[in-house]
Amino acid sequence: MGAVAIEPKVKAAKLNRDIVRGGMVAAARVSRQVFGAIQQPRVMMTAVLVMVLVISALGVVVSSFQNRKLFNELAQLQEARDAYQREWSQLLLEQSALSAHGRVERLAAERFGMVVPGRQDIVLVPLMAQSAQ
Repeated sequence: MGAVAIEPKVKAAKLNRDIVRGGMVAAARVSRQVFGAIQQPRVMMTAVLVMVLVISALGVVVSSFQNRKLFNELAQLQEARDAYQREWSQLLLEQSALSAHGRVERLAAERFGMVVPGRQDIVLVPLMAQSAQ
């Protein structure tokens, strides 16, 4: 069994007017010192440089965010471009397959009853200029 310590109850300290007044005086004194120091040229220059540094850091953050956003958009557009390239290649293959000479001849024979003429069926027609001579 462990030891148990019994502590007396602690009363909450009441705020004394003198303590509050002393704290207010100290805060006013510190604020006068801070505002007095801010009016010195070196401190003003340092404050201005800190502000420029903070603004520059915010600019870097915004620029990085825009860079990531644009990079993601670029990646999506490149994926879309690649998909269109694949589709274009497939369409070219399909076009070449559909326009092959053997397929066109077969469809002409099946649908329209067309046949390749034999040598005896070919008739050469002379040009008009040769017939006038």
